[in-house]
Formats: sequence, C-alpha cells, structure tokens
Amino acid sequence: MDSAPTTPETPPATAPRPAPRRPIARRAFLAGSLSVVLAAGGTAWWAADRFLIPHVEVTDVTAYEAEHASVAVTATPEAAATTLTDTSYSNGSTSVTLSTVTTDTLTYFVADVVLGDATDLRSAFANNQFGENITQTTSEIAAANGAVFAINGDYYGFRSTGIEIRNGVVYRDEGARQGLAFSTDGHVEVYDETQTTAAELVASGVWNTLSFGPAIVENGQVVDGIDSVEIDTNVGNHSIQGDQPRTAVGVIDDNHLVFVVVDGRQEGYSEGVTLPGLADILLSLGATTAYNLDGGGSSTMYFNGRVVNSPSNGGERGTSDILYVAG
Repeated sequence: MDSAPTTPETPPATAPRPAPRRPIARRAFLAGSLSVVLAAGGTAWWAADRFLIPHVEVTDVTAYEAEHASVAVTATPEAAATTLTDTSYSNGSTSVTLSTVTTDTLTYFVADVVLGDATDLRSAFANNQFGENITQTTSEIAAANGAVFAINGDYYGFRSTGIEIRNGVVYRDEGARQGLAFSTDGHVEVYDETQTTAAELVASGVWNTLSFGPAIVENGQVVDGIDSVEIDTNVGNHSIQGDQPRTAVGVIDDNHLVFVVVDGRQEGYSEGVTLPGLADILLSLGATTAYNLDGGGSSTMYFNGRVVNSPSNGGERGTSDILYVAG
C-alpha cells in the first residue's frame, strides 16, 4: 500500500538524502477521490465508511492484552548491559544492527535482529486501539511504546480480513490469504490462513501473525510467480508490481530475523525495487524465508528516535501497526 508529523531526520551518511517531496497521504487521496462521487449518495457513503471513518473495536489495547494474553512477556533483566549507538542496540540478549546499501539507482536499509526471546519482537497498534482506519505514523506508534527499533506492519486496518494475532492475543480470525506466523519458540513460517484458525495458532504457540504478502522466498528460493501477484488493489491503492518502495521481513534462523526497507519513487536517489528484486536482496542477506509487508508510502524504518529511511511521500504516512523491539 501506498507517515511523523515531523520531517524524518537525515539518514546515515551512506544514504544521500533526496530533495523533499510534497507529502501525499493515502487518506487525503481517498478523500479527494470520494468527494468526486459524493453525489452518488449511498455509494459514496459506503466508500467513506469503509476506507476513511475510524471503526474502533478495542479501545484500549494495553488493557485488552493484559486481560487476554496467553503468553507472559519476558522482561529484560535489570542487570543486563545495554549498549546503544547510531546503528546498533543490545540489551545483553537481544540485538539490532543497522546497515545501509546504496547503488546508482537504489537505497535500502537493513536491520539484523537477534532475539534473546521471541517475545522481544512485539506488535503495536495506532492510538493503542484496534479497528479499521485507525492510523498514526510509525514513529508515533514506536515512541508511544518505547521502541528502539520499529518498522511498519501489514496495515491490517485497511482491510477486514486476515488472521491477526498480536502479542499472543487474537484480534481477527478471517483467514483469506498467505500469512506469516511468529512463534514463541523463535520459529517463523509462512502459512495458509484458510487452512487453520486463530485459536489453533495460539494453541500451537504463535505469538504474532502478519497478513499481507506474498511470501517472496521459501526454502531458500525465490517464489515463482511473485512478479504478477496483486494484494488489495482497491480504492486508492497502488499495484504492488514494478519498482516500488518496499518493506519485508526475512528469516535467517530461529530468533534471527532481518528487516529490509527499500526507498523508492525518488528519481536520482532510489527508484524502488520489484518483488523478485526484493527477494534477491533477502536471499543475499541469508534469509531462507521472506515475506512482503505493506510498502509504498508506508515503508518506514525507525531507530533510536528517528526515521532512518526516506519515505516516498516526502514524510511519514499514517499506518495502522508496527513491529518493534523495545529499548
């Protein structure tokens, strides 16, 4: 799909920053498109209700998870030594290491994450609420949850389907597509949402799920056909094909993940990458499984209080959720 109120700070020196571009938010685009058909009455109201008006299902996610969580979060021991630099973080068991790759036409950002415990990778929702059309920027959600590292998630709030399990709690059980499941034992795998239920996944130890896709690497190979797959090509949404900004997660081993954010749609700086090209990047980083997340203007990587990449809208765009490591 095509997010803070503040302009992202300068990326690392290895990533030259392009000239600022005028922000174009998805919600503004939708509002403009829908106003054109306002005279259509019921149709226009349906579209506004479906894509613009917030529908809150859980008003306080923190309290909801405290009541419903099936897994206790492992706290970092107070005696653990914590180190933090411009490109790395470690608390003695979990570590995050950032790097930047720049070519003539492409810039992307890599976070190598080793988890001391699988539950150190958490999810958070915009405004601490669950529902449709609820948004904040990645950096706002990250700051509200004490994250040292974060990326945008699957933008679950733009759709009403998918299995959404976050921090061991079931929020949605409408299997529709290929999902990604993170288990409490550190194992991560692609699965078919239509062949299971959220309750079965939680019972088997699943901690978080993502519902976007497609899977781009499986068994150490680029998945066939990803150059023609489309995800959620509905009102106000770009095709995910061609050179685009991207966000993806790759699995190197249990409790060893790699996150990639690719900048795009910025001529002279970074044009973006195709899904097969994204798969190649993940393979080069050692991933044997990789999964595509919400991209376009949503693609954002946050570390130690700042956005490290250059979102394609000229600034961050609101999204519904993040994955993060707490500082």
